Amino acid sequence: MQLENSFTVPVPPTDAWQAFQDIAAVAPCMPGAVLDSADGDTFAGRVKVKVGAVQMSYRGEGTITRDEPGRTITLDLTGSETRGAGTAAAKVTAHLSEDGAGTTTGTRITVRTDLDLTGRPAQFGRGILVEVADRLVQQFARNLAAYLAAGPEATGTTTASGAAAAEPEAVDLGAAVLPVLARRAAKPAVVAGALGLLGWLLVRALRRGNGESGAARN
Repeated sequence: MQLENSFTVPVPPTDAWQAFQDIAAVAPCMPGAVLDSADGDTFAGRVKVKVGAVQMSYRGEGTITRDEPGRTITLDLTGSETRGAGTAAAKVTAHLSEDGAGTTTGTRITVRTDLDLTGRPAQFGRGILVEVADRLVQQFARNLAAYLAAGPEATGTTTASGAAAAEPEAVDLGAAVLPVLARRAAKPAVVAGALGLLGWLLVRALRRGNGESGAARN
């Protein structure tokens, strides 16, 4: 499954590119994620999500490939559920380009994700996963913009070490999933309502016709 998203941050591309060189600094901007270790171009971490009362935790690892002339970053990610048989694999390609909208020059980040899921999340379907990806990316964009505006000194972010990180706080996907499910449920309801109305009109017409026929015979 392929997903595409884009967002902007209010700093020039050179500054945004520099920020992405430190995965330990940028990782906390991703909702529901915790970075456990980072060593050169490899890293490991955990992600926790929930939909209502159902929680899913993943542990995984990844590698980073950077194309500085093209300002493109590629992440190859693999993970599996800590309590379940589900797996996830993704290739995420982020391209940074100049965004001249507004009074200042910012950076547009275009993200393309090739995603492969098994287990419970795979049952959601493309419509829900697209909605979830969009909400997660937009939340990440807001966090990243705030981080870039404050600067590393203000946030106190440091590079990941061998020490174990805290348990990630689950990101609630209910806000993204429930509206899509409601729209899906509404379609059969509309069809059933239309069929019910049609049936009522037919019964009414037949009764009226029978009444007129009886009056004519009398």
